[in-house]
This record gives sequence, structure tokens and C-alpha cells, in this order.
Amino acid sequence: MADVGRITQVAVVIPVHNEEQLLPRALAAVLSASDALRVNRPDTAVSVLVALDSCTDGSAAVAADLAAEDSRISLLQITFRNVGGSRRAGNRAALLASTRQGLPYASPQLWLANTDADSCVPQGWLLRQLELADGGADAVLGTVEPDPEGTESELLRRWHARHHLGENHAHVHGANLGVRASAYVMAGGFPRLRSHEDRALVERLRQHGAAVWSTDTLRVRTSGRTDARAPQGFAAYLRSLTQEPAPAMEV
Repeated sequence: MADVGRITQVAVVIPVHNEEQLLPRALAAVLSASDALRVNRPDTAVSVLVALDSCTDGSAAVAADLAAEDSRISLLQITFRNVGGSRRAGNRAALLASTRQGLPYASPQLWLANTDADSCVPQGWLLRQLELADGGADAVLGTVEPDPEGTESELLRRWHARHHLGENHAHVHGANLGVRASAYVMAGGFPRLRSHEDRALVERLRQHGAAVWSTDTLRVRTSGRTDARAPQGFAAYLRSLTQEPAPAMEV
């Protein structure tokens, strides 16, 4: 008898707002993680949905070119100018697409893996999430660190001085969050918030009794920029670190 809890489909959802420079690298990393999953779990289908939200740069053209080269990638054009709305629309589109591929809506066999267009996931990102899902996780919260490439050295030092990442951490990042479709729908999905939509979803998941596991075994590197797309997102936090007084020198 088939295990109804075993993941058979994965949908990666990436919200995009004016990311023409970083999007190719983000998608290359996701596709590499998809390839690694296919080697280890050839019966698990992977799709990648790019939610293009109010882009005024070349992001849509970049995404279209990449989608033409790889059938796993599909595009969704939206006009929320809101990361919570983008994630919600992207995940809903992924849920609907899974029904066209034979799964019931909100199936426990569909895994929704979320990341960002300015981030690079590790090669084992999807495989590790599904290992944890097989072990009983309804949602997996990974860690995020600034990418040393392109991050000012003093900012990187300040960030690492304040963040000691490990298992059972307390962080929530939309750039590194996976959730079983059944649990996602039960919790009401991502709310349409301009910031902290990821935290709100995780709080709802826990309120509904979902098994939420936190791990540092699938760390994502994200841009060290300080010009924020979301008003209280990761870039805004990094900018706040640059504005702190420098520590006093020891004498």
C-alpha cells in the first residue's frame, strides 16, 4: 500500500520584484538542487514557479529565457508589489498545477519549497527537506546567511557576531522554508503582508498543531545588499546593523 505521506511532487516558489541581476543565479541553484533530488528520488517530480510581481526591469525577460530552456520553470505575472501577496499567489498557482498532475488539492504528497530571487540554495536543499518530511515534518525552517560575495566585510563580521546558527534555531526566513501542502492550506497560507508573512504563516502552522522543524543542515546564502525590497525584510535588518555604533576598541 502506498504511503500517502510520502512526497511525490515538489513545487519551488520564488517571488520576484526587479531582480534581473540575481535571478539567473538563484534559478541555477534551484535547478541544481532539483537535479540532485532527481538522482536520489527519480520518482519525485519538481516544478519551479517564478512569481513576477510588478517588475519594471528585465526580470520577466530573464525568467522567460530561462523557462524556454528548462520546462521545469513556469512564470506567473502578478501586480501586488507585496511579498506576502507574491508568495501567496505563487503557492496557490503551484497547488492548482499539482491538481492538473493528478494530486488532490492540498495533498500531503505535495511539498511547497519557498526561497527568494536574491538567494542561492545549496545543492542538497530539496533532498534534505524531503528527508525531514519523510521523518514527520510538516514544515522545515532552514537558516540564512549573507553571501560573502558582495557583502561588506564589516557588515558580515557584525552579522556573524550576532548569529550563531544551529539545530532547533528560532529563525524564520521565507528564503528557506518548506511546507507540506496539506499543512499550508490548513494554516491559511501566506498572508498578504508587506513583511513578516513568513513568521505569520509559521505561527499559524504551530497554532494548528503542525510539526514545524528548524534545522541548520540546509543553509541558504542570500544577498548582502542593504536596499530593501520588503520594508522590514532581511536587507532592512542588514542596513540596521550598518547603522549601529562601532564597538569600542580594547585598550
